[in-house]
Amino acid sequence: MSSWLVTKAPVRFDELLYPDTLRSTIERTSIQANPPHLLLSGPSGVGKTATWRLIARQVLGSSWQARTHVLQARDLARTSGAMSKFEEFLRPEGASSNDTLAGRTSLDAYDASFSGVASTTPAPAGKESNPETNNGRAPVSRLIVIEDADYLGTIRQSYLRRMMESASGSARFIFTSHTPSRVIEALRSRTQHIRLPPPSRNDIEKRLSALVAEEGLTTTRGILGDIAHIANGNLRKAIFVTELLGHRNMLDDRKNLQSLMAATSVREMQHVLEEALRNRIHDWRWEKQGAKNSRVLKGAMGALDLVMGENNLEPEDVVVHFHRLLTAGRMQLEEHMLTELLVELAECDVALHKTTQGRIELERFLLKVAKIGERHAQAKAS
Repeated sequence: MSSWLVTKAPVRFDELLYPDTLRSTIERTSIQANPPHLLLSGPSGVGKTATWRLIARQVLGSSWQARTHVLQARDLARTSGAMSKFEEFLRPEGASSNDTLAGRTSLDAYDASFSGVASTTPAPAGKESNPETNNGRAPVSRLIVIEDADYLGTIRQSYLRRMMESASGSARFIFTSHTPSRVIEALRSRTQHIRLPPPSRNDIEKRLSALVAEEGLTTTRGILGDIAHIANGNLRKAIFVTELLGHRNMLDDRKNLQSLMAATSVREMQHVLEEALRNRIHDWRWEKQGAKNSRVLKGAMGALDLVMGENNLEPEDVVVHFHRLLTAGRMQLEEHMLTELLVELAECDVALHKTTQGRIELERFLLKVAKIGERHAQAKAS
């Protein structure tokens, strides 16, 4: 059974939860005869993927899926042979070939109905685009989408810049980004940058109300507002939580949402930081496992390995949880200590985007936390 995030995704521009002026800009950009390269930026769950999908449907017509090529830069960032995989995506015939994905002219450039299965969704703007053609050829016949482009790194971004300069005019690039400042200026200057703001709590609540009404679900008063509140502008998270509670028939009590959030919050993160502040980073202990004693890593790193494994967390996710924990004030740290910890966490976040060994950077951060804790403990003692 498909998720609501798939089955209830917007199919028209006016269904996007953006201000009217922004929706008009997106629609106007999509229906013009010669659309530009685009950079869509915004926080997680705001609708960047849903937006580029609607743009692709409008620009390329009903056969858009066959002519849209997507690369997930975040998945590529920390894998072995990342550069070769990146080149394989952009140069399907091999790195030595002059043929590039962007330089290929699809038969759809001459006949938009050539591709196999057509989309069943209507044109997002309400009508199909009918751009002027050049000798019977459509201006755009192919879209290359790079999701999370801020994870590409400067080398791969420079590679893209050269391709954008030499590529055929029949291809367009769409980049999505959480932090557009990490996209090099050479790429940003060649795109139209559209910033996507998070939807308001009221807009999220209205969307959730429409979804549960469409599904015929019964909800208790206030629970959809609670979900919109904890989503904090992340529409994807709000829809996912509502769907999860709805499938379990748990939308009839607001306490069910509290229980869900308590179960999914990573409480062990606080234990990791507390162990590090006590200078217990690597605490090896002997434990009986089966018929023999084994040396097991405990302390901050042991707890971190455990929580990352059980919750399938990436190093970037750990940084997000650490930040939420520190800024929420649950640990009741002194202001000077909190400032130092946040500075070190920021440096760790930057370092994670430059390495393929995220665990090492997290270990380095925890060692710095231990030094901060030791220094402040000595200052109190004196």
